[in-house]
Amino acid sequence: MKFVVDTHTHTVASGHAYSTVQEMAKEASVNGIEMFAITDHGPAMKGGPQLFHFSNLKVIPPEIYGVRILKGVEANIIDYNGNLDMPDEYLRRLDFVIASLHDVCIEPASKKEHTNAYLNLMKNPYVDAIGHPGTPKFEVDVEKVVSAAKEYGKFIEINNTSFRVRAGCEENCMEFALECKKQGVKIVCGSDAHISFDVGKFEKVYNLLEKIDMPEELIMNTKVSNFDEFIENKRKRIRKG
Repeated sequence: MKFVVDTHTHTVASGHAYSTVQEMAKEASVNGIEMFAITDHGPAMKGGPQLFHFSNLKVIPPEIYGVRILKGVEANIIDYNGNLDMPDEYLRRLDFVIASLHDVCIEPASKKEHTNAYLNLMKNPYVDAIGHPGTPKFEVDVEKVVSAAKEYGKFIEINNTSFRVRAGCEENCMEFALECKKQGVKIVCGSDAHISFDVGKFEKVYNLLEKIDMPEELIMNTKVSNFDEFIENKRKRIRKG
């Protein structure tokens, strides 16, 4: 099993990342990545870009150094009703939208409140994936969250950087992966790279998925065509909506 798509990366625009789009693409090509999503933080993250940054992503070429580029965001959940720091009019223009809880944007609360935030935001038609839901600071009801992802057609992310920077996440990520396997919910795997050298680095994710014998048909990152089909269907749905 090999991943050729990286669905979660940050450029200098995020404020606490250290590489340009060109540098990320160059390193992606070296690492065997055929497509990656630029998912800089939404504006609620200190030092992150403002809304105009996301409306201007169209100036970035669709391919750099032979690597396909998806234009996206890691939007911040800003309340426990599941609201985001990005208006729908901006989200609808993007290829790939991750929604995440970050303790610098919202104070951790109860398991019920965290779960409700995910359940509510999954009703948003422009959200594609739940970012690093195994974060220990935001305990959730895993079964309910995965069930909602199945109902609303969202992806659950397994985030490689979480294993390094979010102490105690491995057990939670394992629980999410097992529940996705049980319910037949597709996952996306993101490096969460904050520097070009980490684009396409998934060693921790590989280990976890191999350990549980995750079916390849539930892993989006093994084929570029998975995302071509997903984005085409998403755009059709948005045009109809």
